[in-house]
Amino acid sequence: MAETTSSTRPIGVGLISVGWMGKLHTRAYQSLPTVYPELGLRPRLVHAADTADDRVTYARDVLGYDRAGTDYRAVLDDPEVDVVSICAPNMLHREIGIAAAKAGKHFWIEKPVGRDADDTAAVAEAAHAAGVITSIGFNYRHAPAVEEIRRLIAEGALGRVTNIRSVFFNGYASEPKGALSWRFKRDLAGSGAMGDLLSHVADLVQYVVGPVTQVSSLSSIVHPERPILEMGSGTHFAVIEDGEMGPVENEDYAAALVRFADDARGPGAVGTLEVSRTIVGPQCGLAIEVYGTEGSAKWNFERMNELEVCTQRGGPHYGYATVLGNPDLGDYGHFQPGPGNSMGYDDLKVIEAKKFLTAVTGGEQVQCSVDDALAAARVVSAAVVSAGTGQWQSVDPVEGARPDRQERRHAC
Repeated sequence: MAETTSSTRPIGVGLISVGWMGKLHTRAYQSLPTVYPELGLRPRLVHAADTADDRVTYARDVLGYDRAGTDYRAVLDDPEVDVVSICAPNMLHREIGIAAAKAGKHFWIEKPVGRDADDTAAVAEAAHAAGVITSIGFNYRHAPAVEEIRRLIAEGALGRVTNIRSVFFNGYASEPKGALSWRFKRDLAGSGAMGDLLSHVADLVQYVVGPVTQVSSLSSIVHPERPILEMGSGTHFAVIEDGEMGPVENEDYAAALVRFADDARGPGAVGTLEVSRTIVGPQCGLAIEVYGTEGSAKWNFERMNELEVCTQRGGPHYGYATVLGNPDLGDYGHFQPGPGNSMGYDDLKVIEAKKFLTAVTGGEQVQCSVDDALAAARVVSAAVVSAGTGQWQSVDPVEGARPDRQERRHAC
């Protein structure tokens, strides 16, 4: 296993796949010394890999990696690489995640970790066997408003949570002529909107409320055919006019009823989870509403820097108060000096990188782990099975995922 790095020397970074997310990971590493100078974290871009020659050139000449090539194994074999970002498509996560663990490299991997819960479990097993630090790309957890909702629940400000509602409505596939990328093929992506979007929802609600124990779901395909896109030649945002059509193999829409585990306050909450990749209107509408016996709170990523909170019943001022993001919430103060100077999506990845490298260098382990990824994957897999059978499915707990709120050990 690679020796745990210390903040007294640069942390060697490897990157596997130089697409949009690979570039975003890189920018997050580059931002750490300026956003969190007190931590002494100094990432060094060492080695990148991608199967496309133009992306290899981009990694070296634009992003600034010392070395770049087409074989990801060269990144894992590089003795100067301490940590690896794995940003490849879903179907490669199992192979590369296991390889990274066996190479002794701490890794930050994008979600979902594989095509299903079995893939995720295999990566988790390899990571535990190797003793490497892991981090998962559930970046929405880092929003200061989300951290505040979690704090309100933990401190009892909302009373006992009774019911929740969470959705991820994203229109990236709303165009019927949108390309038939790998995301629409079961052997490459696994499930569709459930693996891509419900994984975020499942992680978010379990982080904020608690573990999901039962799921009942349904799903549908809205656009059964799409124009074929050659692998590696574009993104799932590409639109192709008059192209050869191919079948969509996984769901565009899904909805689930869920039950949460009981806790010290009483019976577990119930709720609804809903996702769509073909919806018209919402663009990145990941939202959560939490209702308790003493109050409630609401947040939507499209208004990322706003939180709606109600913590009283009746009276002349009964209703929601809108709280703007501010330095008292989460990591907001590291990015902006006061309310109204909004944070953005990229900032959440910087927080993710900070928590990952803090753990790697021997600091507090508050990063999201592969155990948390497995907990979300089991919810998604249960939803997939339920949609096929029409029956409720139980969700097995994951040891090590989301410990007691007071510890917050794996708080992404």
